[in-house]
Amino acid sequence: MPIYEYRCEECGKISEFLVIRTDEASIPQCKRCKSKKMSRVLSRVRVIRSEESRMESLADPSRWGGIDEKDPKSMAKWMKKMGKEMGEDMGEDVDQMVDEAMEEERASGSPEETED
Repeated sequence: MPIYEYRCEECGKISEFLVIRTDEASIPQCKRCKSKKMSRVLSRVRVIRSEESRMESLADPSRWGGIDEKDPKSMAKWMKKMGKEMGEDMGEDVDQMVDEAMEEERASGSPEETED
């Protein structure tokens, strides 16, 4: 069963939808603002990894070197990365906090870190 991603043209949030039957025409609705103005985006391929592989990745110090425990933005980004590595959805609150932090970073002209 494929998972399709759509970007909301109103708020910019990307939402995922599990498609059980591809022969049915469905109109996706944004999970944040409920708008039906959605455009399909090309998704990244997801690879299922073993728990051992995920733990090895988390133990690699080069992946976690830029964390500033006193900076809420840095911690929010770290939480989101950790959640992805563990296969957990941290929820929309964390996603929104990270998105807002990234937007503030862009507005202030700070260099962005690359996402893995």
